[in-house]
This record gives sequence, structure tokens and C-alpha cells, in this order.
Amino acid sequence: MPTSNLRIGTGFDIHRLVPNRQLRLGGVTIPFALGLEGHSDGDALIHAVIDALLGAANLGDIGMLFPPGQVKTKDLNSAVMINKVMELLAEKGFQIVNVDTNVICQNPKLSVHYGAIKTSLAELLSLGEDCVSVKAKTAEELGEIGAGKAIAVQAVALLQRLD
Repeated sequence: MPTSNLRIGTGFDIHRLVPNRQLRLGGVTIPFALGLEGHSDGDALIHAVIDALLGAANLGDIGMLFPPGQVKTKDLNSAVMINKVMELLAEKGFQIVNVDTNVICQNPKLSVHYGAIKTSLAELLSLGEDCVSVKAKTAEELGEIGAGKAIAVQAVALLQRLD
């Protein structure tokens, strides 16, 4: 049976916007009146990237590693989560080639934050910034996202097995 050293994974996450929470995306705090609800810090961008990485490596999903509702994951910084995933990838002989992300939100406008988010993700993933893509789209005022009640994120990751 043919095998490949390259693996692609996709990730998706969505969280409600709520008052009295900081908005964190890609490890960056974004000035905004609302933040993302979640058991951890609610960083939907990092969560989607984690699922893309885990999927590419066939290692399950974020909920398997960090089950929601556990005391030890309450308000956990998503950078801690991605560090654990990086350790697992290294143990399994995988190296990240690149990551592409798409944040879907009506507000806030994220283009002014692309640089900071890209720098943060590149650092967390031990990649050059040219291997991390951050984009944002509105929902054209459609559905919960378009009404400004939620933010969703899609991510794709390409891994290379080193052995």
C-alpha cells in the first residue's frame, strides 16, 4: 500500500462572543468589547490549528487531549495546549510544513492584527512567518456569526514525517 511522508489535516472551531472575557485569537489579545466563551481561554484560532495538527498526525482531536469541563483545563491558556501538541508531534516524528487559517467574524476587523497574530502563531509552532497564513472573512451579516454573536475559525496544516 502506498504511503506518504506528507499529511494534511483540517481544523474548525466556533465560540460565542460574550461580555466580561478578553478576546484572544492566535495567542494575541484583541481590543474588543466581547470575548470568546469557552472552558479554556476560548482562543478559537489556536483550537482550530490544534485540531488541524492532530488530524494530520492521526492523533485525535482537542477534546480528547483537553476534555472540556475538567478543572485542570478551566481557563487554560491555549498556548499551553499547543505546546503539548507540539511535543506529541515531535514524539511521533512529525514536523509542521505550514499552517493556513481563516477567521470568520463580523467584528472586530482583524486586518490590523494579522502581523501580531502571525508572529504569535509562528513562534508557538516553531515556524517562520512565511509558513503561517492568517486571513479573515466576514459572514456578510448572515447567521449567528454575521449577527456578531460568534467567531469561527478554519485551519489547514501540512505535516511531514521525518522518518
